[in-house]
Amino acid sequence: MLRTQLPDVGSTSLVRSAARLSVAPMMDWTDRHCRYFHRLMTRRAMLYTEMVTSAAIVHGPKARLLDYSGEEHPVALQLGGSEPAELAQAVRIARDWGYDEINLNVGCPSDRVQSGCFGAVLMKEPQLVADCVAAMIDESPVPITVKCRIGVDDQVPEQVLPAFLETVSQAGVDHFIIHARKAWLQGLSPKENREIPPLDYPLVLEMKRAFPHLTIAINGGITSLEQADGLLEQGLDGVMIGRAAYHEPGNTLIGADGLWGDGPGRDAFAVVEAMRSYIGRHLEQGGRLHQVTRHMLGLFHGRPGARGWRRVLSEGASRPGAGLELIDAALAELQPQPATS
Repeated sequence: MLRTQLPDVGSTSLVRSAARLSVAPMMDWTDRHCRYFHRLMTRRAMLYTEMVTSAAIVHGPKARLLDYSGEEHPVALQLGGSEPAELAQAVRIARDWGYDEINLNVGCPSDRVQSGCFGAVLMKEPQLVADCVAAMIDESPVPITVKCRIGVDDQVPEQVLPAFLETVSQAGVDHFIIHARKAWLQGLSPKENREIPPLDYPLVLEMKRAFPHLTIAINGGITSLEQADGLLEQGLDGVMIGRAAYHEPGNTLIGADGLWGDGPGRDAFAVVEAMRSYIGRHLEQGGRLHQVTRHMLGLFHGRPGARGWRRVLSEGASRPGAGLELIDAALAELQPQPATS
């Protein structure tokens, strides 16, 4: 396990500040390589692990599931589960890894999540969620947060969401990330559940007005820093960006620290340069190039030569022996930006 000695690691103030912008937990995407890459573009935003089930942590390979690079802070662990005792045990195990926040998934609509009775189906059982987070809080030295939907299936969001927030907050959670869509547990695929149910930003804004003491962040359909800033200006405490941060990380995360009033930080070319030593270490440890570079394909999205950058990495990074020279070949595809006067 790797930890840093940041003075605010795991503090409530750090978590609340970092909530201003966060990158959503995304299965098969936000692994430790992705998070390290994203951290090079934003010092401030909260990064989330892929969802890990409490059962996997209790019974599975703990180091493989929980290890990360200390440079990733601030970073949150997202758990999936519905057994209070098991979730508490998973939190107790994870304490040694020094995550800044532990988040309970009450929003994922996938079939495999439903079959385990966790994720979005828990929107139907707010008291069970309250019992889960209470057990987690008892074992956690860092904030416990909840990521949820506005409702599921035939629920009326205007009724169920405030009741859900009231019940769960009474158990001790004061920080919610709300995906501003319903989840349809039958009839829609997980992909469709991220796109088809209509967004209801006004309802999430109303929840902040109704629960001013809670930290409320919004997720769903947010594709730019300008859009994020506009939602913050309306009174929300945070914005979580998902697919846009993954597919267009340069456009979405470079400059993101401006939401805290900081300077722009690295440009895309400097990010690639900063990734070299990380990739080199990964290769020396027996890793494959594509395990890291698959997360970097969209870095130059919209720039001349971006297609060539993606093609070189996509075609070559999975080949045996592929190394840092492929990064140079991919960079050579990018056309210099015209000088500005």
